[in-house]
Amino acid sequence: MPDKHLSTQFDSELNAVSSRVMELGGLVESQIRLAVYALSQFSLESANQVAEIELRVNAMEVEIDRDLSSIIARRQPTARDLRLLIAISKTTANLERVGDEAAKIARMVRSIIDSGSARSLPTSDLRVAADLASGLLRKALDAFARLDTAAAVSILKEDDQIDKEFDGFVRKLITYMMEDPRTISASLDLLFLAKAIERIGDHAKNIAEFIIYVVKGADVRHTSIEQVESALK
Repeated sequence: MPDKHLSTQFDSELNAVSSRVMELGGLVESQIRLAVYALSQFSLESANQVAEIELRVNAMEVEIDRDLSSIIARRQPTARDLRLLIAISKTTANLERVGDEAAKIARMVRSIIDSGSARSLPTSDLRVAADLASGLLRKALDAFARLDTAAAVSILKEDDQIDKEFDGFVRKLITYMMEDPRTISASLDLLFLAKAIERIGDHAKNIAEFIIYVVKGADVRHTSIEQVESALK
């Protein structure tokens, strides 16, 4: 990921911590896959596996932060190197939060199974949105590994699609509840799940923004796509 430095040891440290972030990303992706499977199949076993992985994700976040603090203290990096380390720290935090969202989905699936209402819930729309969000996270991690700003812009645009899916699903749920008030409780469960999936897309978007920050030194958070593309010219 990083450019070559005069200090091969510094290169080695940067590569090592970058690899750890990719490893964390892989763990989080497995959480999402298991959470989506748990949702589609109402699998208690898969839901429990998500919780088990969560412990490893949390531990890795602490370890990566510790390594970053050590590198910054010893190397006192500046310019792009410092931006890279900051971006790695923020990416790590976002990945941990994605894991939290996957854990929320798993907990809700367990609750739905316990309530006995599992098979009556229409979850197909949620599975489509979850696949979109998971794919977006995978693209964000790949783009971060290559510091690919063009891919980052593409990810920012794709996140808008997930937001539209979420808005459409909310409208569908409102209609669903108005037509049959007995479905309100189940619909609220689905809304909770949909919001967790939408947040996964948001975290992927955040990672894409960090790529632009590293490469261009521009903070493009809370800006329009047009402003982002202008910053890259």
